[in-house]
Amino acid sequence: MFRWILFFVFVILVEVYAFQAIRTVTRLRWVLYAYQIISFIIIMYIAYSFTQFDRSVGQNKQTLFTFGLLLLTYVPKMVIAIVMFGEDIVRFFFGVMREFLGNSNESFLIERRKFVSQAALGLAAIPFVSLLYGMTKGKYNFQVRKKTLYFADLPESFDGMTITQISDVHSGSFDNPDEISHAIDLINQQKSDIILFTGDIVNTHAEEMHPWIETFKRIENPPLGKFSVLGNHDYGEYVTWPTNKDKEDNFNAIKDLHRQIDFKLLLNEHVKLERNGQQIALVGVENWGHNFKKAGDLGKASKGLTPEDFKILMSHDPSHWEMEVKQSHNNYHLTLSGHTHGLQFGIEIPGLIKWSPVQYVYKQWAGLYEHLGRYVYVNRGFGFHAYPGRVGIWPEITVLELKKGEKIA
Repeated sequence: MFRWILFFVFVILVEVYAFQAIRTVTRLRWVLYAYQIISFIIIMYIAYSFTQFDRSVGQNKQTLFTFGLLLLTYVPKMVIAIVMFGEDIVRFFFGVMREFLGNSNESFLIERRKFVSQAALGLAAIPFVSLLYGMTKGKYNFQVRKKTLYFADLPESFDGMTITQISDVHSGSFDNPDEISHAIDLINQQKSDIILFTGDIVNTHAEEMHPWIETFKRIENPPLGKFSVLGNHDYGEYVTWPTNKDKEDNFNAIKDLHRQIDFKLLLNEHVKLERNGQQIALVGVENWGHNFKKAGDLGKASKGLTPEDFKILMSHDPSHWEMEVKQSHNNYHLTLSGHTHGLQFGIEIPGLIKWSPVQYVYKQWAGLYEHLGRYVYVNRGFGFHAYPGRVGIWPEITVLELKKGEKIA
């Protein structure tokens, strides 16, 4: 009950300030009435949708739309409220000064200035347009990102090996078959030696993937195969299940989805990849997250491997690399992760800025990171979750080329 009180207090404050900005800019009654009616309808719809959330179902199309509408409505209004509150501080300061100087014939608070409200509305248009673009176009703005990594101890036969990585499919959020098909075409166009999928095939339920199985089966089988691991959402732990058996059946069905799309699911195990008599190890662990399920067992997955073996590790959550992998004496040369989605919101301008609020939670949140010659690459995600869009952090298909030798500066 208390959270609902906080929610409505927040809504009232933001709405009051937003309405004051509108009223300062225009006095047209039909505009003011239309604004109030539309705002009221949106508030009631959001409140109603939240009350209808079913813990046995979890995220669905309605919850995605509702959360998107919430952000689309209130992020811009929060911008307006911040500007208008700042104006109120100034108005209060001048009111105090007038009282102090004995100028009490005028109203304590000076009138709002039209240009301030216009500026607030102009600033609010930026997140509004960005969020709207993210929900309509940005979520399918697939980017192919390429990196070349150098390793002195890479076996000669694997010099020039290419890896295509995808992560965080979240198939239950998809709503455009043509865009997903285009993304699959992009994957196939890379002609990589191996394709690796680092977890979260669904949001919660195995049946979310059923409409997309044939689409993902179109991913061509490369020379070294297609492999995958599980992510935190694949365990079905974010909903309430009728029985433990229902949860277990769903988990088994999710694991079988990987077989159905022709990926070999690695469950705390490794395989040897061979070329011209030489081998490297591909290690796949179940989800291991600092704040999420810790089903991954690095020791079990690496049993029989030595520090001298060249190893590629698939581990969904990059906090695993930070907390356990990068300091391991077993020497994991390259770790591939996902999970963060880059929060699906941020700013990336190569060479200038790379920022997202998620960086305050995860040290490694998007792209390549290195520690003493050991690397982790964090894929920004293929799909989307919660917010039905992406702003600045676009869906990613990663292509990594492994080279033998030292990087030339």
